[in-house]
Amino acid sequence: MVAGIFEQDFLAYIIFGIILNFIFSILFGLYLSNNIGMSDMMTSKGEKEPSFIVQISLLVPFLKMLITLYRVTILQIYFLNQGKSHKDFWIYLTSNRN
Repeated sequence: MVAGIFEQDFLAYIIFGIILNFIFSILFGLYLSNNIGMSDMMTSKGEKEPSFIVQISLLVPFLKMLITLYRVTILQIYFLNQGKSHKDFWIYLTSNRN
C-alpha cells in the first residue's frame, strides 16, 4: 500500500493526473492563442529564463530512458547471453534482493 491505497489505484491516479495535466495545458494554450493570436504570441515573447525546476523536469524522460536501457543491457548481457530466459529476468526484477 502506498499512501493508504493499493499500488494499482495509486498508479491509476498518477496516470490520470498526468493525462489531465496535458489536457489542461493544451486547452490553456488554445485559449491564449485564440485571445492573443499566434503571431502576436511569437513576436511579443519576454526575456524570462525558465526556472530551475522546469529545466530539471526536462531531464526526467531522458533519465527514464537511461534506466530502461540499463535494464535492457542487463537482460541481454547477464540473462540471455548466459542461456537464461526472459522469465528468469522477470523474477530478478520483481524479487526482493537482500
